[in-house]
Amino acid sequence: MSTKHVVFKKICKDKSVGVYMGKRDFVDRVDSVDPVDGVILIDPEAIKGRKAFVTLSCTFRYGRDDMDVMGIAFRRELHLSTRQVYPPLQDPEHSIHTKMQAKLLRKLGLNAYPFFFEFPDNLPCSVALQPAPSDSGKQCAVEFEIKAFSAESHDAKVHKRSAVKLMIRKVQYAPETEDTAPSVETTRDFLMSDKPLHVEASLEKETYYHGEVINVHVNITNHSTKTIRNIILSVDQVSTVVLYSNDSYVKSVVTEDSGDAVSAGASLQKVYRLLPLLANNRERRGIALDGKLKHEDTNLASSSIVKEGVLKEVLGILVSYRVMVKLLVGGMMGSSEVGLEVPFKLMHPKPDLVRESEQEEEMVFEEFKRSYLRGMAADDDEDGNVSGGDDMAPKEK
Repeated sequence: MSTKHVVFKKICKDKSVGVYMGKRDFVDRVDSVDPVDGVILIDPEAIKGRKAFVTLSCTFRYGRDDMDVMGIAFRRELHLSTRQVYPPLQDPEHSIHTKMQAKLLRKLGLNAYPFFFEFPDNLPCSVALQPAPSDSGKQCAVEFEIKAFSAESHDAKVHKRSAVKLMIRKVQYAPETEDTAPSVETTRDFLMSDKPLHVEASLEKETYYHGEVINVHVNITNHSTKTIRNIILSVDQVSTVVLYSNDSYVKSVVTEDSGDAVSAGASLQKVYRLLPLLANNRERRGIALDGKLKHEDTNLASSSIVKEGVLKEVLGILVSYRVMVKLLVGGMMGSSEVGLEVPFKLMHPKPDLVRESEQEEEMVFEEFKRSYLRGMAADDDEDGNVSGGDDMAPKEK
């Protein structure tokens, strides 16, 4: 039995325009990116001779919208593209690019018009630094947004009642390439010891999927006269804000204090299991997430893959991961540390493609209004927009 296809819809307050989209996540496959497609539904009586436009924007934010430092707001528009959808500039039949658009147009009727955007090659993926529970407003993030509005022209003043915004995400899946299992080793000499300490840490592969256990193989040969009193392992998330400051934030998203000891002249071979999850870090400020869409759940940010020829500075926030292995070594002159860093990638697996013949014809329309969610205030909607209710809802055919 095939599943129903959820269509996201949002309608502006004066009901002149509404946005209908078959998905909110668009995949960056490194060599290509899913195009952004949808349909705009207009109300001829409410639009009152105005035109209808739709924009795709990519914005880097730092801090709340109302925060201003020395007259400079921490906000930069990385990309903005605008399309006029009504009156159409070309035959609507030639503006249909996807099967979902064709289905929506049949469902919504004669007042529906398609729109289509392609992402430029140099745009980053969606990522946001998690605010603390006490923080309010938007924080540090790279965000993508679809905005539909009615106005006399694309650069005319747009009234809030005549505009509607819908956040979308640009996400990246693990590339289909065979990678080499990372391995790091080090040898440490100590005073008053003729022989060294040798440590090796390795992973079973380079790319792990969100929710997958990471097995860390640790091999210690302690020829020295020192005693290893403890072995501590962690997964560190490194978020570098490359757009304006090159600040880096290092957060341990999972830590294991093993309590294992290795005496002088002894050795140890052991596999440690680490599982990095957002569920264990929800209250921690500064954890990078895979671009949160308001009321929807998300996960730890995926590793950033920088395309060849793209400047890192325009990517906003770069995210990487590493396994840290730290040995606490005791001695007569005090304790010391021996550490290793093993880099790896944390990403989503590429989903299985659904065959076109298996796609369900029936579409389920889902409102985007925050007040529909339990515990949400009515004015806590995305950017202050609300749905127009059933007045512009498609009639069953």
